[in-house]
Amino acid sequence: MTDSRLCWLDVRKTGDLTPAVLEEAVHQRIDAVVTADTAVLAGLPPTVRRVLVHDAGEPADGFDGADLVLVAGGADDRAKLARAYPGVDFGRYVEIVDAETLEQACESARTEQWSLLDFRDPTKIPLEIVIAAAAGCDGTIVTMAADVTEAEIVYGVLELGSDGVLMPARTVGDATALRRAAGTTAGEIPLVELEVTATAHIGMGERACVDTCSYLGKDEGILVGSHSKGMVLCVSETHPLPYMPTRPFRVNAGAIHSYTVSQHGRTNYLSELVAGSKVLAVDTKGRTRVVSVGRVKIETRPLISVDAVAPNGQTVNLILQDDWHVRVLGPGGAVLNSTELRPGDRILGHLPTADRHVGYPIDEFCREQ
Repeated sequence: MTDSRLCWLDVRKTGDLTPAVLEEAVHQRIDAVVTADTAVLAGLPPTVRRVLVHDAGEPADGFDGADLVLVAGGADDRAKLARAYPGVDFGRYVEIVDAETLEQACESARTEQWSLLDFRDPTKIPLEIVIAAAAGCDGTIVTMAADVTEAEIVYGVLELGSDGVLMPARTVGDATALRRAAGTTAGEIPLVELEVTATAHIGMGERACVDTCSYLGKDEGILVGSHSKGMVLCVSETHPLPYMPTRPFRVNAGAIHSYTVSQHGRTNYLSELVAGSKVLAVDTKGRTRVVSVGRVKIETRPLISVDAVAPNGQTVNLILQDDWHVRVLGPGGAVLNSTELRPGDRILGHLPTADRHVGYPIDEFCREQ
């Protein structure tokens, strides 16, 4: 297993769209293009791994232009081809349909440098078994996925995920979608220390609690702010409270007008989130993961406004429920009660660089105040 998240694109059925799909794949820095026709590989830059899927026997014209050839069958078949074509890497293709072929997949994952796995049943339990069997091994597992939705799931199985996904390209845009799916599993964003400059009790209003479908860590929460260019890291309810049990899936996030960050760098108003929405969970080191929203509770509560300033002079505002148990995160994972914030206190935040239009970053004039 590796730490990479490989994006492989299958162009065996793209037909007349193949040139356009290949152009997009190169632009999106797709890691490999997979085909059964060596002619398709001609002209691809060295940044793209050129992969052939080979059925059986020896090809009449060799494997010219291929970096890697994936072959079904036993080790003897691959060894014979490797002797005949010493300049080409060979890997194993396994179609998993029952317990016997599942064991073959586990063996391949443990012993082969490259394994392409095709799970014919919709359950992901066989993939979980293969990933567990390959723990500590050096080979690379690439799993076939029917579409982007399945690709996102495959990348996240057992929290480790498959090293890579091979997805069929059906039209222009699929390469971009696959690259985005790989990017939803992990990443980092820069956090900055903000200095609180003022707080004010502003009366009643609606605030949103975001209940996720995941347990959040003690140093993890979501980014929330009144403005798209400045947000504060609001902690989940993982820290003990004297009058109620912890709810480690929940973030008491802020007033309903507030922005938060979702997948692909888009922002959403808290009021827009519903069951099934995606939000970005962020820890105090800036490490991120996409989590699903299970419920959003919007209720009328007293509110407190917190103003802060970044080292570059940019101002940030956050409006929270005005209650002691609502908290934000500070440097070193410090947990700070909203009602006890004072000028000079330091909290963690994020400064997105782009303005927003319907949640998407855009380069245009926009003033928020």
